[in-house]
Amino acid sequence: MKTTATLSALMLAVAVMATGCKKDDNPNTGPAQEAGAAVDNAAANAAQETKEAAQNVENATENAAARVDAAADKAGENIEQAAEKAGENVREAGAEVKQETKEAAAEVKQASDKVGDKTGAALEKAGEKLQEKR
Repeated sequence: MKTTATLSALMLAVAVMATGCKKDDNPNTGPAQEAGAAVDNAAANAAQETKEAAQNVENATENAAARVDAAADKAGENIEQAAEKAGENVREAGAEVKQETKEAAAEVKQASDKVGDKTGAALEKAGEKLQEKR
């Protein structure tokens, strides 16, 4: 750890000396002008980064909106399919009830015919007995 701190301090000192000993390329600019230019550059960089971040947010918003639209479309399709299936189930159930009703009516008719036959036979027998008694 001490070695790392010592190396860091040494590299910082070399960097400071190298920049401090540099001869100005433009002797007409002073430290205040250089500081102003640095502030201007920092502001321009910050503005550019802000524009890029805003564009990223806009892109993300558009992507999210597209995904929401797609999800809503899919949900609508699912609802339509469910409604169609429910309608089919109701139609099938109605047809089944109709068929069962027909079958039940046929069974009632058969039972009624049997009762009628037995009643007719009983009446015939009763009629025969009456004729025998006369």
